[in-house]
Amino acid sequence: MVKLPNGEEYPKFGIGTWHLGDRQENHQQEKEVIQYALQHGVTLIDTAEMYGNGNSEKLVGDAIQGFDRESFKLVSKVLPQNASKQRMRQSLNASLERLQTNYLDLYLLHWLGQVPLQETIEVFEELKAEGKIKAWGISNFDLEEVASLRNKADGDQNQINQVLYHLGSRGIEVALKPYMDSIGIPVMAYCPMGQGGNLNSGLQHNDTIQAIAKKHQVSEMQVILSFILHQQNTIAIPRTGNLEHMKENIAAQDIKLTSEELDRLDQAFPAPTKRVPLDIE
Repeated sequence: MVKLPNGEEYPKFGIGTWHLGDRQENHQQEKEVIQYALQHGVTLIDTAEMYGNGNSEKLVGDAIQGFDRESFKLVSKVLPQNASKQRMRQSLNASLERLQTNYLDLYLLHWLGQVPLQETIEVFEELKAEGKIKAWGISNFDLEEVASLRNKADGDQNQINQVLYHLGSRGIEVALKPYMDSIGIPVMAYCPMGQGGNLNSGLQHNDTIQAIAKKHQVSEMQVILSFILHQQNTIAIPRTGNLEHMKENIAAQDIKLTSEELDRLDQAFPAPTKRVPLDIE
Protein backbone atom coordinates (compact mmCIF):
# COMPACT_ATOMS: atom_id res chain seq x y z
CA MET A 1 0.00 0.00 0.00
CA VAL A 2 1.00 3.60 -0.58
CA LYS A 3 0.08 6.30 1.93
CA LEU A 4 -1.17 9.65 0.66
CA PRO A 5 -0.44 12.88 2.59
CA ASN A 6 -3.97 12.79 4.05
CA GLY A 7 -3.26 9.36 5.56
CA GLU A 8 -5.43 7.48 3.08
CA GLU A 9 -3.88 4.24 1.83
CA TYR A 10 -3.99 3.37 -1.86
CA PRO A 11 -2.99 0.09 -3.51
CA LYS A 12 0.28 -0.03 -5.43
CA PHE A 13 -1.60 -1.51 -8.38
CA GLY A 14 -4.64 -0.17 -10.20
CA ILE A 15 -5.96 -0.05 -13.73
CA GLY A 16 -5.90 2.76 -16.25
CA THR A 17 -8.45 3.29 -19.02
CA TRP A 18 -6.71 5.51 -21.58
CA HIS A 19 -8.03 4.47 -25.04
CA LEU A 20 -10.62 2.17 -23.48
CA GLY A 21 -14.14 3.08 -24.58
CA ASP A 22 -12.89 4.52 -27.86
CA ARG A 23 -14.60 1.87 -30.01
CA GLN A 24 -18.21 0.92 -29.32
CA GLU A 25 -17.71 -2.57 -30.76
CA ASN A 26 -15.21 -3.28 -27.95
CA HIS A 27 -17.48 -2.01 -25.17
CA GLN A 28 -18.71 -5.37 -23.87
CA GLN A 29 -15.26 -6.96 -23.91
CA GLU A 30 -13.63 -4.01 -22.16
CA LYS A 31 -16.44 -3.86 -19.62
CA GLU A 32 -15.91 -7.54 -18.78
CA VAL A 33 -12.16 -7.01 -18.43
CA ILE A 34 -12.72 -4.18 -15.91
CA GLN A 35 -15.23 -6.33 -14.04
CA TYR A 36 -12.77 -9.22 -13.98
CA ALA A 37 -10.23 -6.90 -12.37
CA LEU A 38 -12.70 -5.80 -9.70
CA GLN A 39 -13.65 -9.43 -9.06
CA HIS A 40 -9.98 -10.35 -8.61
CA GLY A 41 -8.81 -7.86 -6.05
CA VAL A 42 -8.22 -4.66 -8.03
CA THR A 43 -9.44 -1.69 -5.99
CA LEU A 44 -8.30 1.31 -8.04
CA ILE A 45 -9.59 2.59 -11.41
CA ASP A 46 -8.25 5.67 -13.17
CA THR A 47 -10.01 7.53 -15.98
CA ALA A 48 -10.49 11.08 -17.30
CA GLU A 49 -13.07 13.25 -19.00
CA MET A 50 -10.64 13.60 -21.92
CA TYR A 51 -10.41 9.88 -22.65
CA GLY A 52 -12.66 9.22 -25.65
CA ASN A 53 -14.49 12.49 -24.94
CA GLY A 54 -16.12 10.88 -21.93
CA ASN A 55 -16.57 7.41 -23.39
CA SER A 56 -13.98 5.94 -21.05
CA GLU A 57 -15.92 7.24 -18.05
CA LYS A 58 -19.13 5.82 -19.53
CA LEU A 59 -17.42 2.43 -19.90
CA VAL A 60 -16.19 2.49 -16.31
CA GLY A 61 -19.62 3.62 -15.08
CA ASP A 62 -21.21 0.69 -16.87
CA ALA A 63 -18.61 -1.76 -15.55
CA ILE A 64 -18.86 -0.82 -11.87
CA GLN A 65 -22.61 -1.31 -11.57
CA GLY A 66 -23.38 -4.02 -9.04
CA PHE A 67 -20.11 -3.56 -7.17
CA ASP A 68 -19.90 -2.00 -3.71
CA ARG A 69 -18.81 1.58 -4.40
CA GLU A 70 -16.92 1.72 -1.11
CA SER A 71 -14.79 -1.28 -2.09
CA PHE A 72 -12.71 0.52 -4.71
CA LYS A 73 -11.11 3.90 -5.43
CA LEU A 74 -12.27 5.88 -8.45
CA VAL A 75 -10.02 8.55 -9.98
CA SER A 76 -10.84 10.94 -12.80
CA LYS A 77 -9.24 14.05 -14.28
CA VAL A 78 -10.45 17.48 -15.32
CA LEU A 79 -9.11 19.16 -18.45
CA PRO A 80 -7.13 22.34 -17.70
CA GLN A 81 -9.56 24.54 -19.64
CA ASN A 82 -12.35 23.27 -17.37
CA ALA A 83 -10.45 23.77 -14.10
CA SER A 84 -12.03 27.15 -13.29
CA LYS A 85 -14.73 28.41 -10.95
CA GLN A 86 -17.04 28.78 -13.93
CA ARG A 87 -16.53 25.33 -15.42
CA MET A 88 -15.12 22.74 -13.02
CA ARG A 89 -18.32 21.94 -11.18
CA GLN A 90 -20.08 21.35 -14.51
CA SER A 91 -17.21 19.11 -15.63
CA LEU A 92 -17.29 17.10 -12.43
CA ASN A 93 -21.05 16.66 -12.52
CA ALA A 94 -20.80 15.38 -16.09
CA SER A 95 -18.06 12.94 -15.07
CA LEU A 96 -20.10 11.70 -12.12
CA GLU A 97 -23.12 11.20 -14.35
CA ARG A 98 -21.10 9.19 -16.87
CA LEU A 99 -19.52 7.18 -14.05
CA GLN A 100 -22.91 6.64 -12.39
CA THR A 101 -21.56 7.56 -8.97
CA ASN A 102 -22.00 10.49 -6.61
CA TYR A 103 -18.36 11.04 -5.64
CA LEU A 104 -14.76 10.58 -6.75
CA ASP A 105 -12.00 9.38 -4.46
CA LEU A 106 -9.48 11.53 -6.33
CA TYR A 107 -10.00 14.32 -8.86
CA LEU A 108 -6.88 15.37 -10.74
CA LEU A 109 -5.95 18.41 -12.83
CA HIS A 110 -4.92 16.65 -16.06
CA TRP A 111 -2.10 19.11 -16.76
CA LEU A 112 -1.29 22.72 -16.00
CA GLY A 113 -3.16 25.16 -18.23
CA GLN A 114 -4.07 28.83 -18.27
CA VAL A 115 -6.44 28.87 -15.29
CA PRO A 116 -4.56 30.19 -12.22
CA LEU A 117 -3.62 27.34 -9.92
CA GLN A 118 -5.00 29.14 -6.90
CA GLU A 119 -8.43 29.29 -8.52
CA THR A 120 -8.33 25.58 -9.33
CA ILE A 121 -7.29 24.73 -5.77
CA GLU A 122 -10.17 26.77 -4.36
CA VAL A 123 -12.71 24.90 -6.47
CA PHE A 124 -11.13 21.56 -5.56
CA GLU A 125 -11.49 22.46 -1.88
CA GLU A 126 -15.13 23.51 -2.36
CA LEU A 127 -15.94 20.23 -4.08
CA LYS A 128 -14.19 18.37 -1.28
CA ALA A 129 -16.24 20.21 1.34
CA GLU A 130 -19.40 19.32 -0.58
CA GLY A 131 -18.45 15.62 -0.53
CA LYS A 132 -18.31 15.31 -4.33
CA ILE A 133 -14.61 14.45 -4.17
CA LYS A 134 -12.69 12.96 -1.27
CA ALA A 135 -9.35 14.44 -2.33
CA TRP A 136 -7.60 16.05 -5.28
CA GLY A 137 -4.28 15.86 -7.07
CA ILE A 138 -2.39 16.71 -10.23
CA SER A 139 -1.08 15.06 -13.38
CA ASN A 140 1.86 15.78 -15.70
CA PHE A 141 3.39 18.33 -13.31
CA ASP A 142 7.18 18.67 -13.33
CA LEU A 143 9.39 19.73 -10.40
CA GLU A 144 8.88 23.50 -10.58
CA GLU A 145 5.13 23.10 -11.02
CA VAL A 146 4.80 20.80 -8.03
CA ALA A 147 6.90 23.19 -5.92
CA SER A 148 4.83 26.18 -7.07
CA LEU A 149 1.62 24.39 -6.17
CA ARG A 150 3.05 23.64 -2.75
CA ASN A 151 3.39 27.38 -2.08
CA LYS A 152 -0.27 28.18 -2.83
CA ALA A 153 -2.94 28.43 -0.16
CA ASP A 154 -4.16 24.86 0.47
CA GLY A 155 -1.58 23.64 -2.03
CA ASP A 156 -0.44 21.15 0.58
CA GLN A 157 -3.76 19.36 0.09
CA ASN A 158 -2.44 17.88 -3.16
CA GLN A 159 -2.33 14.11 -2.74
CA ILE A 160 -0.62 12.73 -5.85
CA ASN A 161 1.08 13.47 -9.17
CA GLN A 162 0.21 11.17 -12.08
CA VAL A 163 3.03 11.04 -14.64
CA LEU A 164 4.40 8.72 -17.29
CA TYR A 165 6.95 6.40 -15.69
CA HIS A 166 8.34 3.07 -16.82
CA LEU A 167 11.62 1.18 -17.09
CA GLY A 168 12.46 2.87 -20.37
CA SER A 169 11.50 6.36 -19.17
CA ARG A 170 13.05 7.12 -15.78
CA GLY A 171 13.61 10.86 -16.06
CA ILE A 172 11.45 11.61 -13.02
CA GLU A 173 14.02 9.84 -10.84
CA VAL A 174 16.55 12.67 -11.34
CA ALA A 175 14.70 15.47 -9.55
CA LEU A 176 10.90 15.21 -9.57
CA LYS A 177 10.47 11.92 -7.73
CA PRO A 178 13.10 12.64 -5.05
CA TYR A 179 11.35 15.95 -4.31
CA MET A 180 7.94 14.30 -4.18
CA ASP A 181 9.30 11.54 -1.95
CA SER A 182 10.71 14.18 0.40
CA ILE A 183 7.27 15.77 0.88
CA GLY A 184 5.34 12.49 0.90
CA ILE A 185 3.51 12.82 -2.42
CA PRO A 186 3.24 9.51 -4.31
CA VAL A 187 3.74 9.00 -8.04
CA MET A 188 0.88 7.43 -9.94
CA ALA A 189 2.62 5.91 -12.96
CA TYR A 190 0.67 5.77 -16.18
CA CYS A 191 1.96 3.63 -19.06
CA PRO A 192 4.12 1.69 -16.55
CA MET A 193 4.89 -0.91 -19.23
CA GLY A 194 5.92 1.62 -21.87
CA GLN A 195 2.67 1.49 -23.84
CA GLY A 196 2.66 5.24 -24.29
CA GLY A 197 6.04 5.60 -25.97
CA ASN A 198 8.03 3.96 -28.71
CA LEU A 199 10.04 1.66 -26.45
CA ASN A 200 7.59 -1.18 -25.93
CA SER A 201 9.15 -3.62 -28.39
CA GLY A 202 12.65 -2.57 -27.40
CA LEU A 203 11.91 -3.34 -23.79
CA GLN A 204 10.37 -6.72 -24.51
CA HIS A 205 13.30 -7.85 -26.62
CA ASN A 206 15.99 -6.84 -24.17
CA ASP A 207 18.22 -9.76 -23.12
CA THR A 208 18.17 -8.85 -19.42
CA ILE A 209 14.39 -8.64 -19.31
CA GLN A 210 14.04 -11.89 -21.21
CA ALA A 211 16.43 -13.70 -18.86
CA ILE A 212 14.62 -12.47 -15.74
CA ALA A 213 11.24 -13.34 -17.26
CA LYS A 214 12.46 -16.84 -18.05
CA LYS A 215 13.78 -17.34 -14.52
CA HIS A 216 10.44 -16.31 -12.96
CA GLN A 217 8.42 -18.07 -15.68
CA VAL A 218 6.53 -14.91 -16.50
CA SER A 219 6.25 -12.67 -19.57
CA GLU A 220 8.63 -9.83 -20.38
CA MET A 221 5.79 -7.32 -19.91
CA GLN A 222 5.19 -8.66 -16.41
CA VAL A 223 8.85 -8.03 -15.53
CA ILE A 224 8.59 -4.47 -16.90
CA LEU A 225 5.49 -3.83 -14.78
CA SER A 226 7.06 -5.49 -11.74
CA PHE A 227 9.99 -3.07 -11.89
CA ILE A 228 7.59 -0.14 -11.31
CA LEU A 229 5.67 -2.05 -8.64
CA HIS A 230 8.98 -2.44 -6.76
CA GLN A 231 9.53 1.34 -6.62
CA GLN A 232 8.78 3.08 -3.33
CA ASN A 233 5.97 5.62 -3.04
CA THR A 234 4.68 4.59 -6.48
CA ILE A 235 1.34 3.35 -7.81
CA ALA A 236 1.15 1.67 -11.23
CA ILE A 237 -1.99 1.92 -13.38
CA PRO A 238 -1.47 -0.19 -16.54
CA ARG A 239 -4.38 -0.30 -18.94
CA THR A 240 -5.62 -3.13 -21.10
CA GLY A 241 -8.85 -4.21 -22.72
CA ASN A 242 -7.56 -7.76 -23.16
CA LEU A 243 -8.55 -10.33 -20.55
CA GLU A 244 -5.36 -12.39 -20.77
CA HIS A 245 -3.25 -9.26 -20.43
CA MET A 246 -5.31 -8.18 -17.41
CA LYS A 247 -4.68 -11.56 -15.80
CA GLU A 248 -0.95 -11.14 -16.41
CA ASN A 249 -0.95 -7.59 -15.03
CA ILE A 250 -2.72 -8.66 -11.85
CA ALA A 251 -0.34 -11.62 -11.43
CA ALA A 252 2.68 -9.31 -11.81
CA GLN A 253 1.99 -8.08 -8.28
CA ASP A 254 3.24 -11.42 -6.98
CA ILE A 255 6.61 -11.29 -8.76
CA LYS A 256 9.41 -10.77 -6.25
CA LEU A 257 12.44 -9.39 -8.04
CA THR A 258 15.69 -9.80 -6.14
CA SER A 259 17.96 -6.84 -5.45
CA GLU A 260 20.40 -8.35 -7.93
CA GLU A 261 17.71 -8.51 -10.62
CA LEU A 262 16.66 -4.93 -9.92
CA ASP A 263 20.30 -3.89 -10.25
CA ARG A 264 20.56 -5.66 -13.60
CA LEU A 265 17.44 -3.87 -14.85
CA ASP A 266 18.83 -0.59 -13.55
CA GLN A 267 22.06 -1.16 -15.48
CA ALA A 268 20.21 -2.20 -18.64
CA PHE A 269 17.91 0.86 -18.54
CA PRO A 270 19.66 3.46 -16.35
CA ALA A 271 17.98 6.65 -15.26
CA PRO A 272 19.44 9.74 -16.96
CA THR A 273 22.28 11.50 -15.14
CA LYS A 274 20.73 14.95 -15.59
CA ARG A 275 17.25 16.35 -15.87
CA VAL A 276 15.27 15.76 -19.05
CA PRO A 277 11.86 17.14 -20.07
CA LEU A 278 8.90 15.39 -18.48
CA ASP A 279 7.89 12.46 -20.70
CA ILE A 280 4.26 12.54 -21.81
CA GLU A 281 4.36 10.31 -24.93
